[in-house]
Amino acid sequence: MIAPPVDLPAALADAVAAYEASGNVGALMERLHRLRDSATPDALVAAAEAWLHMPEVAGPLYERVVEHQPTNARALVILANAYWLSGRGPDVVGELASRALAADPDNRGAWHLWALTESSPRDRTVRWLQVTQRFPTDMLAKAALADNAASLAASEHDREALAMAIGTYEELWANSPTDQQRAALETALATLRNYTF
Repeated sequence: MIAPPVDLPAALADAVAAYEASGNVGALMERLHRLRDSATPDALVAAAEAWLHMPEVAGPLYERVVEHQPTNARALVILANAYWLSGRGPDVVGELASRALAADPDNRGAWHLWALTESSPRDRTVRWLQVTQRFPTDMLAKAALADNAASLAASEHDREALAMAIGTYEELWANSPTDQQRAALETALATLRNYTF
């Protein structure tokens, strides 16, 4: 007799609810592996959408998606992000981000993960600069650039990095939508402007 088809979204919701009630990661992994092994990649993508904020759920599901769709940039980025949030480390995440960039050079998430996974503070700052040049309106990337440049300036007494941090924070301030954000940026700018080597 043929088993009835599984309602994947319902089964996934049930697995997550059981995990949230018990905290049993092993049981969650067992259920996710069973579900993913009996579903198509497209069905997994649709069912997983509600759970992308949970790396312990998105990771196992998207491993199967990436296995079957190795050039799907969005899937690669989702898997890389899940790995990053679950502590898999910069090497494996950076490799996935590089694959996503090769598949889709315009995938902003891939660029963010590529910059984030660089271990050298100087090279990471340069990567964030490249991201902001590629995506000039990306305020999240500009914030990461400003933060990394400020950190580089402080740790290495780098005047160019200090100037970059100040200029980028000033740009963020000018584009800030709230008084609270502007106040936080003014504090950061005051600190940096008074910084002495």
